Amino acid sequence: MNVADSQRVASALERIGLTLTHQADEADVIVLNTCVVRQSAENKAYGRLYSLKPLKEQNPHLVINLMGCLVGVKGHEQLQKRFPFVDVFSPPSDPGPLIAYLTQEDSQQMEYAETRQRFDLMDEVSDNDFVLLLPAAEQGRLVSAHVPVVIGCSHACTFCIIPYRRGIERSRPANSILAEVQALVAQGVREVTFLGQIVDRYGKDIPNGPSLGGLLRMVHDIDGLERIRFLTSHPGWMTDELLDIVAELPKVMPHIEVPVQAGDDDILEKMRRGYTSEEYRRLIERIRSRLNNRWPGVSIATDIIVGFPGETDIKFQRTYDLLEELKLDVAHLARYSPRPGTVADRQFTDDISEDEKIRRFRLLEEQQERIASGIASRYQGERVEVLFEGKVKGRWKGRTPTNKLVFVESAVDLTGQVRPARITWAGPWSMQGEVLSR
Repeated sequence: MNVADSQRVASALERIGLTLTHQADEADVIVLNTCVVRQSAENKAYGRLYSLKPLKEQNPHLVINLMGCLVGVKGHEQLQKRFPFVDVFSPPSDPGPLIAYLTQEDSQQMEYAETRQRFDLMDEVSDNDFVLLLPAAEQGRLVSAHVPVVIGCSHACTFCIIPYRRGIERSRPANSILAEVQALVAQGVREVTFLGQIVDRYGKDIPNGPSLGGLLRMVHDIDGLERIRFLTSHPGWMTDELLDIVAELPKVMPHIEVPVQAGDDDILEKMRRGYTSEEYRRLIERIRSRLNNRWPGVSIATDIIVGFPGETDIKFQRTYDLLEELKLDVAHLARYSPRPGTVADRQFTDDISEDEKIRRFRLLEEQQERIASGIASRYQGERVEVLFEGKVKGRWKGRTPTNKLVFVESAVDLTGQVRPARITWAGPWSMQGEVLSR
């Protein structure tokens, strides 16, 4: 989501005449877009912000903009007192305050109004007047783009800060999303990923609007669009209808991100996730059974939080056993950190030591590497379709339909192409292959 927000800010700044620089000491404007979903991310944001203070002291005309979840949607008075050298504070997904600050002269107000309309994620605009321009450095080069479709979240898991920082759940109008995807494809994008904290809930707040499945159908026939993905799903909201649409539409890729967070029912209840471990097991069975005919080996990713308050050794073991049983392709792991303002921070004691959290994290990390290696070994010698995104350290990087990373060598520019490749080496996190003739 932050990648998509940053692209919109960069494009809005270019519209009013600024250009990109890779050197902070050469900049007239610096935007720090922040995430606070974990304590480590928040600490990193504070550290980076403090590192910009000397630049402001050397150049008083430098404009520093703090943006994103560190600012949130409920005001920034305390941040303003703590960081008086910051000129502009912007909530997530909104370049408006920065553009307003930079275009204070009356002669520029009309251009600001136009810029604000075109980049406001929630504006209801017609297909003809919505034009999303990628930043100049990405036009014709960006192969895979993120498209927010649901902003904010209303589910409020007890550990999660997102509803407090990004606001309540709001679905973007379908016509805006369709026009945005068309504009992205016209600029060279070949794959889009629809984003939402609970992306399956798309459209539930729009009377008579399409569901996520209906939205997938709307964009599926766009000429030049090769692949469509969506994340993140929620076990309580993923329907058989959506799974059947994934199986039906060739451009929708067989990679499902559906976090479990824990394998113990008591912990799931304390997290306010709304399902049991057995219900999650049945969901994984349904995903595989409904998609395997169309997409054998559908890829499934999950999220796990270790060290949640009250997670005893036995409760952690249930999470370990669940992952061992299900053998999912990817497990995004995180150590629990209290987020001020959340229910978990107010009601539960952070009673698991940091050393124990790290120990459990490492156990799951080693387990997942072994599981991922086993899954990857099935690709050895297989022919797969790869969408190539660009060149990295002399090799072309691309992804399979199941989101596996593949590197190949080629003297031909493969950017944006879908090409068959044979896998010659398969590791847990990436693969190597050779490009085949069509």
